[in-house]
Amino acid sequence: MILIKGAKILDGSGKRPVFIADVLLKDNKIAAIGKFPAKKSHLTIEALGLYLAPGFIDVNTDSDHHLTLFTNPLQQDFLLQGTTTIFGGLCGASLAPLISGSLDSIRKWTDTKQINIDWQTVGEFLKVLGRRKLGVNFGTLVGHSTVRRGIVGEDSRDLTIPELEAFKKILKESLKGGALGLSTGLGYAHARRVPYSEIKELATVVAESGGVYATHLRDEREGLLAATEEAIQIARETGVKTLISHFRPITGFESEYKKSLELIHSAAGEFNIHFDNYPFSESMTPIYTLLPSWAQIGNLEIMLTYLKNPETRARLLKDLAGIDGGAVRIAQAIGQDYLVGRTLREFSENQGLPVAEALLKLMQLTGLRAVVFHKNLNEDLLFQSLDREQSMVASNGASLPADTRTLKHERFYRTFPKFLETVLQRKMLALPQAIAKITSVPARKFGLKNRGLVEEGKIADLVMFSQHHGINIEHVFVGGQMAVKDRRTQNIFAGEILKNGRAS
Repeated sequence: MILIKGAKILDGSGKRPVFIADVLLKDNKIAAIGKFPAKKSHLTIEALGLYLAPGFIDVNTDSDHHLTLFTNPLQQDFLLQGTTTIFGGLCGASLAPLISGSLDSIRKWTDTKQINIDWQTVGEFLKVLGRRKLGVNFGTLVGHSTVRRGIVGEDSRDLTIPELEAFKKILKESLKGGALGLSTGLGYAHARRVPYSEIKELATVVAESGGVYATHLRDEREGLLAATEEAIQIARETGVKTLISHFRPITGFESEYKKSLELIHSAAGEFNIHFDNYPFSESMTPIYTLLPSWAQIGNLEIMLTYLKNPETRARLLKDLAGIDGGAVRIAQAIGQDYLVGRTLREFSENQGLPVAEALLKLMQLTGLRAVVFHKNLNEDLLFQSLDREQSMVASNGASLPADTRTLKHERFYRTFPKFLETVLQRKMLALPQAIAKITSVPARKFGLKNRGLVEEGKIADLVMFSQHHGINIEHVFVGGQMAVKDRRTQNIFAGEILKNGRAS
């Protein structure tokens, strides 16, 4: 047993003010909350003014896309910021089900040759991951593009009726095997032309299972309003719990964002709809998304032909003429690691090329498989969205190993402390309400009945933090085991595989 004495408890509900109590942990659960002056335990922790809250839940992460679930299973970057549960399979790409055994849907994020695949279905994947052990709890959605590419390959055509029925069958089996829902990456090349009718059919299957439909919108710029309306219409017509992924105010399209935000606010009174965001003004994105939309067609190889063809290359240079080289930094360049950390402006100066030409050269040099940070968000408007009732918080990042060849963005390791600091400094939310937004709210959304609250009988996923010159994560418990002690990870692999509540 572990006894935590005199903690300032934030129970995660958002309804109860801070109260001081002792908390007793037994096995993997919260055994009791109260005053236990004479209670004996094998470990007693004096809270000494520390807050105790449920472990934070990150609804949009990329550790699966970067394959660090396998190469860095401790997931220390999440633990050290108080995160005990992460979800993967976002933006249309997941590690299962794999119809053809291919990980092509994640190759824009990482080198897929890092691991050997010994699974096909979601159930098999989760068993493999469970045997390997993780430092945090993990659940996955089914990636729409992963399944679609397994059915039709690189074709961007509509599915035939038999193909759609096969997709629905695979999705049902995946949900039964433990998947938490379905995600789409409608803003990416492979899914941009997927018809509404296909998404509606699949979302209906997800709704029947009680799962979540998460969507990377079809357009985040001029067409943001229409893309938001599409997501809302899916929720309206199917009843599926909907999450709009990384709903960001891109600079130059603030008016569209504000109108879309109000649409979501209005719809939330009728449907279960949220959006997630992070408190940083930079996007992290595959480099090909810097191309104009007309050139984002087909796979990477097809897009590379546009860079080489004289006619389309000239058109690209014209369209990219206004790009700010100082606002783009190379975060990952597979096979060209020496480029990591450089801005596009630095690269262009080194090459003696105008910025637009340097960008095309960089794209060719990396085979369009680089990842960049792009400072393209309106920070004030982004922060203003954080206190919305429909907003959730997500890093949209991965926990990377110490010897990574990828530049770590701050959101990978400080999203949740930064969120709390931001809303408290700006007096946007009181601490109990801010904690609820990153604990009980996502737990309810994803059907995690035993997590998200400091309550007797709940799983003991807990975070203890101080509030002195910012938010400082001191101790973290995963399943009742002390995974972080005095701001240091303890090499504890207590994470569980989380499954759909209706999974077999």
